[in-house]
Amino acid sequence: MTLFDRYLAGQLLAYFGFFSLVLVAVYWVNRAIGLFDRLIAGGSNVLTFLEFTALALPNVIHAVLPVSALVATLYGLNRLSTDSEMVVAQTTGISPWRLARPVLIFGLAVAAMVSVLGHVLVPLSRTALAERGEALSQDVTARFLKEGEFLHPGRGVTVYVRAVTPEGELLGLFLQDRRSPAVRTSYTAERAFLVRVDGQTRLVMFDGMAQTLEVETRSLVVTTFDDFAYDLAGLAGGESDARRRDPREMPTAALLRADAATQAVTRADVAELRAEGHARVTEAIFALGLPLLALGCLMLGGYSRLGLWRQILGAVVAAILLRMLGNVAETTARDDAELWWMLYVPAFLTVALGAALVWRSTYGPRLIRPRGVPA
Repeated sequence: MTLFDRYLAGQLLAYFGFFSLVLVAVYWVNRAIGLFDRLIAGGSNVLTFLEFTALALPNVIHAVLPVSALVATLYGLNRLSTDSEMVVAQTTGISPWRLARPVLIFGLAVAAMVSVLGHVLVPLSRTALAERGEALSQDVTARFLKEGEFLHPGRGVTVYVRAVTPEGELLGLFLQDRRSPAVRTSYTAERAFLVRVDGQTRLVMFDGMAQTLEVETRSLVVTTFDDFAYDLAGLAGGESDARRRDPREMPTAALLRADAATQAVTRADVAELRAEGHARVTEAIFALGLPLLALGCLMLGGYSRLGLWRQILGAVVAAILLRMLGNVAETTARDDAELWWMLYVPAFLTVALGAALVWRSTYGPRLIRPRGVPA
């Protein structure tokens, strides 16, 4: 690698790091707001929120890296052109293909990052996130230990606790169970405790009253009690069956095989599994082709006092259209297992279009000239 290659590739990587941080921060803030509302409203603490956001970061980074590569290439090359560094480089005899070498090196680095994220880090983080979410949904104890607010630890269940003592005693408890469409029961108790019995969480209430309303007959039955145990099993919607794994959690090799075991675990068909596996490969190819596409678009046309805004706009529009084509191809591949190859068409088309534009800048718009006509 020559000094010019190291300089240009280093500049692109520096801009890439900056734009990646900005885009990840913007994307993360948008998602974190909704996540914060759900977790805090459910009685979780800030540490749980930070844990969930950390597990979601690999997926966010994987989504923004190709966009960051395109923006970094457009910004870096446009700045080199504005500072006349590109003009100096071209006057020394550097051809467009020679200029494309550090851009390709940068694209390979981005593609390697996308591959590591897509094949390793994102599946692992999704698995950890799903398991942590399932454990949190079963931890109804944390949802009860929040005083002064009406909480909803499960569908059709409302809980209110006036105060919680340092010993974990619940004072002034109100619990309403509306899960049954025929019967609605409301419990009130002066005090209560959450206890674990044989691996199950139970709410033991003291000095309280149960009001049972039969919806059809509109009859109300009131029962007072000195102590009463309320079983919280299944309150958060948990199931005894094994958790259905998302195809995005599975290793790439298992997705490409799409055998019976993988289909049983994910409950997805062969087309969906193979489409997810091939999409991980094509995402890296797409990330490789975007910097080359940006270079090819910026080299179109001659010098203009207005700058390269038309070329930049063309590169952005081309990238958007290719991404839309990729979405259409992915949808088609998920419907038919034999059409998995369509996922590679937009990715390789991005690389081919970038290479064709660089080729055009090298040899001019007429690639094939009649015999006897000078170039």
